[in-house]
Amino acid sequence: MGLFFSLLANLFKKGDDKPLPIESIFKLPSPIPKFPPGDGFATGVIDLGGLQVCQISTFNKIWSALEGGPDNKGATFYEPSSIPDGFFMLGCYSQPNNRPLFGWILAAKNVTNNSFSSHSSLAKPTDYSLIWNSESKKIKQDGGNCYIWLPTPPEAYKPVGYVVTNSPEKPSVEKIRCVQSEFADAIEVDRWIWGLDKKINTSNINMYETRPKDRGVNALSVSTGSFVVQNVGATADVSLVYCLKNTKNNLVAMPNLSQVEALIQAYSPVIYFHPDEAYFPSSVDWFFQNGALLYENGKESEPSPIQPNGSNLPQGGSNDDLYWLDLPKDDSSKERVKKGDLAHSCAYFHIKPMFGATFTDIPLWVFYPFNGPARAKVGIFNVSLGKIGEHVGDWEHLTLRVSNYNGELKSVYFSEHSGGHMIDASDIEFENGNKPVAYASLHGHAFYSKPGLVLQGSGTIGIRNDASKGKMMMDTGIAPMVVAAEYLGPVVVEPMWLNYNRKWGPKISYDITNEINKVRNVLPKLLRGPFDKFVRGLPNELLGEEGPTGPKMKNNWSGDEKY
Repeated sequence: MGLFFSLLANLFKKGDDKPLPIESIFKLPSPIPKFPPGDGFATGVIDLGGLQVCQISTFNKIWSALEGGPDNKGATFYEPSSIPDGFFMLGCYSQPNNRPLFGWILAAKNVTNNSFSSHSSLAKPTDYSLIWNSESKKIKQDGGNCYIWLPTPPEAYKPVGYVVTNSPEKPSVEKIRCVQSEFADAIEVDRWIWGLDKKINTSNINMYETRPKDRGVNALSVSTGSFVVQNVGATADVSLVYCLKNTKNNLVAMPNLSQVEALIQAYSPVIYFHPDEAYFPSSVDWFFQNGALLYENGKESEPSPIQPNGSNLPQGGSNDDLYWLDLPKDDSSKERVKKGDLAHSCAYFHIKPMFGATFTDIPLWVFYPFNGPARAKVGIFNVSLGKIGEHVGDWEHLTLRVSNYNGELKSVYFSEHSGGHMIDASDIEFENGNKPVAYASLHGHAFYSKPGLVLQGSGTIGIRNDASKGKMMMDTGIAPMVVAAEYLGPVVVEPMWLNYNRKWGPKISYDITNEINKVRNVLPKLLRGPFDKFVRGLPNELLGEEGPTGPKMKNNWSGDEKY
């Protein structure tokens, strides 16, 4: 009978007794590829100019909160383990419990070629300040009580992380190292890790991931993988800890062209289109060769056919409305070009340094000759918005974020409508080894990491972004084209169309008010007011008032993604 009651208890045990996601360690489905020879890419160590750093992704657990934070599952705090000889811990790591363990933190080693001073790049702290402890908190926890200590740096040094313990005794000053001020830079908060409540409550303690405040192709700030503590009743005090800086401003850890090609073959995404999709990608060359036209302001009656390589497109300048592209004039060709040419389409790859050249960002751009009409959800009603949402020339992108320490894919940016998301590899669907899966929304072509409906709006009213795994798909690793890698100099020749800075589609060519009224008139009167308010908030590009610009005109070309 004892066995019977034991089995019965297991059958009806609470969901809280299930293993937490963080109790499993995430690994990419396939091994990291072996890369062709090069300089400093994927060698394990990067020199920041007198300070060598390596990425540690093995940990010893210190303490867990079992409630609060994302999904009310708590968070776990770790100390890096298996640190190589000569390297020192810079801080502890923390992650929410609602996803598998997949993190890293930097360790550092002093080297003799520090050009700033004769002093070491690293120094022991002189003391610690207790930032927070869990002694008086009535929370479910594992590992005793938690104590978070901020190192007190010597003069001219900065702390870049905390020491986490389960003892009220101060840690040894041998435990961690601070960095010389010249190697430190400002951070800002990123995603929420944990707090005492189910949602962010600034009246209580909160922990956040960090990222460098200065980010982009030319930025020198280096992400450390650490976290920051938000003091009670205040915004996150990002002055407490710092990130690092690549003081050499070197690109030695960036991949060469052969290594870039290996990265693309390993990590190039697979894109699935909605079963009802009618407007597919094409290559830019195909768009030009099949009747796309270049218009000039004041000479609208004399559009020019575009050369297959885009050689007659105006180069440089700004988006000044002097030129724009459009579909062929005759209706038959126009309708054919709108549908694209998926069979011969290709993805266009841009390779750029990120986080002081310790990571490589690989945005891949997909071109669609036409963006289809939008649909809206208004309460329980699904309505077509007529011509609203239609425009010529649609550029969408995904970005792969790869560690230059070991060549591992760490995250993928999905350019969803109304802002995208940088998603950890542990939360991504993969196919054919390490190829991320992306879903293109119906007609609008924004990229999402999962199928389903995402409503672009508020409440029960918004633009429908429907994503589903149809039969039509695109492997972006087939016939990829690297169109830009500025750090490689003349090795990569940019196509002429990439430096066309004007619009890839014409301005509005239909009566927006008429299209909106068609929708409004079929709605119950109760929903017309909320619908009107929703329409007023739609972006101009969705309303068709202006055509989109090309990849080089986007902020993320030289900056970080918006997330």
